[in-house]
Amino acid sequence: MVDGGDGEMSIQTLDPVTIRKIGLEALAKALGPIGMVRFLQQFESGIGDYTKEREQWLKGMDVKRIVTEIKNRRKKT
Repeated sequence: MVDGGDGEMSIQTLDPVTIRKIGLEALAKALGPIGMVRFLQQFESGIGDYTKEREQWLKGMDVKRIVTEIKNRRKKT
């Protein structure tokens, strides 16, 4: 909720910089500064090319085999 003087302002009218600022303030208020940083770290882009790596991992596998592998792993735990 963004206060525009009349109680609320539509988030759709705000520019991306303002939305980010308000969002970070809300996170800091709800989680504290350390919690905010920990939350934001979950969304780092990382390194590598996931699409190429996934193609290597799944090479020669079809959906039926993947489902079977998942079921077998679940039985072990």
